[in-house]
Amino acid sequence: MEKKKILLVDDDVDFAEATKLILESKSYDVAIAHDGRECLKMVHTEQPDLIILDVMMPHMDGYEVCSKLKGDPACSHIPILLLTAVGDAMPSTKYTKEMGMKTEADDYIPKPVEPVELVGRVEYLFRIAKG
Repeated sequence: MEKKKILLVDDDVDFAEATKLILESKSYDVAIAHDGRECLKMVHTEQPDLIILDVMMPHMDGYEVCSKLKGDPACSHIPILLLTAVGDAMPSTKYTKEMGMKTEADDYIPKPVEPVELVGRVEYLFRIAKG
């Protein structure tokens, strides 16, 4: 059986590498993009089965990236898991819970995230994507 491919999008290099190791230990193939623009380019070359997308990133935030991906017929079917520390940082950022609710993301998980919970959400999204 072919490995499921995940595109992990996060500007925190250490977090991205640690998360990649966790997901690879569960036999997922993981590619990393460090900002929204890179994600939008890579989604067409990597053709991921799922995208884990941070919200607070330079150049283009995760909400905008999610909106663009869900509006593109070529990749609108790809499940998106928003991963963010916005909840804790909300008073000091421009982001709001309403912004998160308006996205077409398939799931949302706050940082910091326990590896077991992250893997559980990823597995859940793959299960429901099968129908």
